[in-house]
Amino acid sequence: MSPKKILVLNYEFPPLGGGAGNATFYLLKEFSKIKNIEIDLVTSSTNEFKIKQFAPNIKIHFLDIGKGGNLHYQSNKDLLNYSWKAYWYSKGLIKEKQFNLCHAFFGIPCGYIAMKLKIPYIVSLRGSDVPFYNKRFYWLDKFIFKNLSRKIWKKSKATITNSQGLKELALESSPNQKIEMIFNGVDVEEFKPLKNKKQNKQLTLISTGRLIERKGYQYLIPAIKNLNVKLQLIGDGNLTDELKDLSKGLDVEFLGKKNHKDLIKDLQKADIFILPSLNEGMSNSILEAMACELPIITTDTGGSKELIKGNGFIVEKESIDDLKKVLKKYQKDKTLIKKQGEISRKIAEKMSWKNVAGAYRGVYDELA
Repeated sequence: MSPKKILVLNYEFPPLGGGAGNATFYLLKEFSKIKNIEIDLVTSSTNEFKIKQFAPNIKIHFLDIGKGGNLHYQSNKDLLNYSWKAYWYSKGLIKEKQFNLCHAFFGIPCGYIAMKLKIPYIVSLRGSDVPFYNKRFYWLDKFIFKNLSRKIWKKSKATITNSQGLKELALESSPNQKIEMIFNGVDVEEFKPLKNKKQNKQLTLISTGRLIERKGYQYLIPAIKNLNVKLQLIGDGNLTDELKDLSKGLDVEFLGKKNHKDLIKDLQKADIFILPSLNEGMSNSILEAMACELPIITTDTGGSKELIKGNGFIVEKESIDDLKKVLKKYQKDKTLIKKQGEISRKIAEKMSWKNVAGAYRGVYDELA
């Protein structure tokens, strides 16, 4: 039996991008263990065209899109360059390999590229590619992307979201669209609790994410004022300088971007993970913190709230008071940290990347 040949499109792949890039990395890692499947990923490079043999059955094609500036933020120019180059490059690959299916991460631009390639495709919606997810795209969504997205989804063999919240948002633009759901995953072997962990004398909060307005750190930092807590922020972004000014006189550490090994060590040593996002799909950062046995404080948004089942607290978006109240609860009752952390780990264990890859493999088998 000849292997199924899958073309994967995603403009993000580590070190470029954020959650969707990481998700693709972990899925490829799992697919490398599966027989009878061959994958070619077409993605973006930081500075040069190259082809990398990720595994015997997986190739990654890095296209030089002239990327400049922040690696974790893709400008309109970056997306347009990728779209143009990925379309023409993929056309050549299709002639060479005759793919059974295309898997596009993000409806726009990758789903659009897949539609134009005129081969069977599925779309994984990630967040900002869903109309009205991001406030800054409101008018573009209203007059262009809403109708374009509906067309892309309708022509796909399957449209998949990573959370119930994102699915509901997508259905507001296309109520009759059939949408499936496959949650994000987490590597529970790599992200795991610290053995014989001792509680910190000073309550230590940690958050991993881009330092941008959407992550809500501008509300978190004022919330720790007059509380005996330390806040560690891992990541960078265009709000870094503003957040540093806001944190003057407070115990806030800006740790910058970290590799996975160091990131895990920091998560393991912290007491509580906190992500006060204004909007989120299914947060990889929260899942990784849960796998490290941390309680979670997050906002009532997207897929994040779907992960809180006795392992933390949901707070209102943009509410400094709500954040402060919850932090005081942990200060008054530190036994919550261990109890909720253990629940976090149990939930994470059910959401391994092996299970996620298995779900996608089921979709491939059904459609290709």
